[in-house]
Amino acid sequence: MIAQTLSPIMTESRVADSAISVLDDIGNTPMLDLTQFAHSCGVLDHVQLYAKAEWANPGGSVKARAALKIVDEAEADGRLGAGQILIDSSSGNTAIAYALVGAVRGFPVHLVMPKNVSRERKALVKAYGATLIESDPLEGSDGAIRLVREIVAADPQRYFYADQYNNDANWRAHYEGTGPEIWQQTQGRVTHFVAGLGTTGTFVGAGRFLREQNAATQLVAVQPEDELSVIEGLKYLPTAITPGIYAPSLVDRHMAVSAETAWDVTQALARAAGLFVGFSSGAAVAAAIQVAKELPRSADGVVVTLLPDDGSKYVSLGLFD
Repeated sequence: MIAQTLSPIMTESRVADSAISVLDDIGNTPMLDLTQFAHSCGVLDHVQLYAKAEWANPGGSVKARAALKIVDEAEADGRLGAGQILIDSSSGNTAIAYALVGAVRGFPVHLVMPKNVSRERKALVKAYGATLIESDPLEGSDGAIRLVREIVAADPQRYFYADQYNNDANWRAHYEGTGPEIWQQTQGRVTHFVAGLGTTGTFVGAGRFLREQNAATQLVAVQPEDELSVIEGLKYLPTAITPGIYAPSLVDRHMAVSAETAWDVTQALARAAGLFVGFSSGAAVAAAIQVAKELPRSADGVVVTLLPDDGSKYVSLGLFD
């Protein structure tokens, strides 16, 4: 198998014997070989496809990386001090990650989430002891952002506003973690990095690191095809509040994915590859497969994407029925 030619970290589980707390197990996620799945979708045999299994993080998503980095930096420089409440807006995964970190570190967490997010995400936030504040479901993640800003403005001393969309610790978590892991796990052979745009932290941080290692690495940004295509975890930036951390100059190519395509690939990953993932993962893999299909036979490719979470938080939406 192709994976045998790569570093053992591609297929081996992480060793957690030295972990002191659950937070020590954030990062160093496995890299999964999706090459066979890609070939079954029409990708030629000279191209390899790999994906980071980010649900292996505590809290079950890629957002654990950014949440921990944001908290670490805020505690270090005094922005998050004794008696303060961490507050932020989130559509789900970052909220869960904040709640987890708050439970471990011992500070209160308030989270603004659209009212229509899945009941699993609401339940997980509450399970970790955080306070849930619901925003207008029709306004989506942008409405949650506006509401949290109003709450903080009314009592700024009470809160540490983590502000994941504008906090540089978000992308630095991936510059220092996700990007180096991808480089190591592919032995520097990655030719294309494909990632969805939500807060944009993963794309910006990992992409920036990979570009610095090899200027020829192609960075592909994925978003819904229009504002009516709802793909959990992704934003259609032309009509959304643009994250302050976004660096459009890094993008070599934008790829638009329909909600239907994201769902179809999500379902196919479960049934043909045994991967029960969320819809943003389906969108990322759909885009990665399209990139891989377009590579000429004369150009060997190692396409890497990222699976932000598994599908367990979306079951109540009924889409898996």
